[in-house]
Amino acid sequence: LPFFVTSLYFRGSPCVFSTAAQQRSTGDECGPEDPRDEPKHPLSDCALQHKAIKLEEQVRDLTERYRKALADSENVRRRTQKFVEDAKLFGIQSFCRDLVEVADILEKTAESAAEEAEPSNPNPTLKKIYEGLSLIEAKLQSVFAKHGLQKMNPVGGKYDPYDHEIVCHVPAEGVQPGTIALVTQDGYKLHGRTIRHALVGVAVESQE
Repeated sequence: LPFFVTSLYFRGSPCVFSTAAQQRSTGDECGPEDPRDEPKHPLSDCALQHKAIKLEEQVRDLTERYRKALADSENVRRRTQKFVEDAKLFGIQSFCRDLVEVADILEKTAESAAEEAEPSNPNPTLKKIYEGLSLIEAKLQSVFAKHGLQKMNPVGGKYDPYDHEIVCHVPAEGVQPGTIALVTQDGYKLHGRTIRHALVGVAVESQE
């Protein structure tokens, strides 16, 4: 019996070893494959071209949006700058309107003093008053000009509704009809903008 078992054992050993080796070999071949070893399928030329076109469209769209935003920003900057400049120039507009009324009073007073200080009137006091008022008036107009405030001189010019206001009509004697023949109240401009219209009389053809 020992001899038979021994003989059977050695006889079966090659079979057992051979079966185990075959199982290992079969297991290696049938086992799960490594996903990293799977072949990658590149995109086709058509898909790549389509993707490139979409990217180009996105770039154009973003570029256009950037240009519009840049233009809007520049417009806002210019409007803000213009607003600031106008505020600097015309911030004294209401003050100038009040000040030209003082100039009107001064001018009328100087004219009255000039009438009283005629050569026929030997009163030296009136003459000095007139000279003083004339100097003040000239200085005031100089200050006005320094700050961009100018008096209009519309006599002989064409009527402009943006600068003048008609208060009367006068016969056209020696002047062309439609021109300004007289001024009853001076008009003023601040840096070219009318802040007070001139009250004028316009010449018209006389009707016989």
